[in-house]
Amino acid sequence: MHPFAYVAPKTVSEAVSVLAEHGDRARPLAGGTDLLVKARANVWDLDAVVDVKNIPELMSLSINGAGLSIGAGVPCCQVYEHKDIQEQYPGIIDGASIIGGIQIQSRAGLGGNLCNAAPSGDGIPALIAYSAVAKISGPNGNREVAVEDFATGPSRTVLENGELLTSIEIPKPAANSGAAYTRFIPRNEMDIAVAGVGVFVQLDSEGKKFESARIALASVGPTPILAQKAGDSLAGKPVNDESIASAASLAKDAASPITDMRGTVDQRKHLVEVLTGRMLNQAIERARG
Repeated sequence: MHPFAYVAPKTVSEAVSVLAEHGDRARPLAGGTDLLVKARANVWDLDAVVDVKNIPELMSLSINGAGLSIGAGVPCCQVYEHKDIQEQYPGIIDGASIIGGIQIQSRAGLGGNLCNAAPSGDGIPALIAYSAVAKISGPNGNREVAVEDFATGPSRTVLENGELLTSIEIPKPAANSGAAYTRFIPRNEMDIAVAGVGVFVQLDSEGKKFESARIALASVGPTPILAQKAGDSLAGKPVNDESIASAASLAKDAASPITDMRGTVDQRKHLVEVLTGRMLNQAIERARG
């Protein structure tokens, strides 16, 4: 492993300055569960590692009337142990609670899961389903990017040299809404998803019609996918098996998987259809309370 400098800034501006100085030879360190593996394997040849856990903004976790704010360095365990998040954002809990094992969850966070930009990232589909936004700071100021646009390819993101993900902002869910995420894995736990689906639904006041929906897919394309047509197809439709089956079929069409050692194209497309139906039904149950 190439020797690198360890830097522990206490402000966002200090972190941005170090990242900008070293360009693509510097990386932020939050949990380190991906960074250290890649550095040891020489995937990244680094001159500097910037530890962000001393920056208050990146370690902040708050929920209020406007929504949920998750600092980029907040570990998964703090997210899924938060009672208000459990009650108001169950889809986030579904993803955060299955990223690795308990040791990983005590270090790794949703911010790192997003920045790692793995197509199979378990934390990302629920964020997309909830219409989450990534807040970014850099040498040229601050900007926001919808989470579905954050990853540009496997292990590639919209982050430019010197930029740093500071937080993930998730709007407050509307009344009569629910969300859910699940994945299919060959083993019982701590495995990489063959396919994953996250959904968010908003129902009318009687719980009999869909007002809107968002469906996001994992591990079936070069990036996590927002299945826009599948979600939009549910708006105004009755909550029944026919509507759900139609949306699940459209979600399958939105998938663009490959065949590899963990699954075939046909298997993954079939899984997307099945899991979408299941998650829509679970989200509907949650929306109805």
